[in-house]
Amino acid sequence: MLRRKPTRLELKLDDIEEFESVRKELEGRRKQRDEAEAAAGGEEAAALALGTEHKSREQLINERIGYKPQPKAGGRSAHFGTFEF
Repeated sequence: MLRRKPTRLELKLDDIEEFESVRKELEGRRKQRDEAEAAAGGEEAAALALGTEHKSREQLINERIGYKPQPKAGGRSAHFGTFEF
């Protein structure tokens, strides 16, 4: 493998200003989202306290990623086809 000298990167004033503006914009969006989640979270917490929407952590994750587990076929017949012993 050929070795080369490290590339020098220079940070300019325009780059810093652009970074600061993007960071402020993202922080503003995050604050808005957090406020919206806090308002919606209060309603969800009330629903969970009533027990109407109680799901396990695994079920919540499966629902979020779209995984729908199929029940496994149990018993000997599943392993040996249609033969019964």
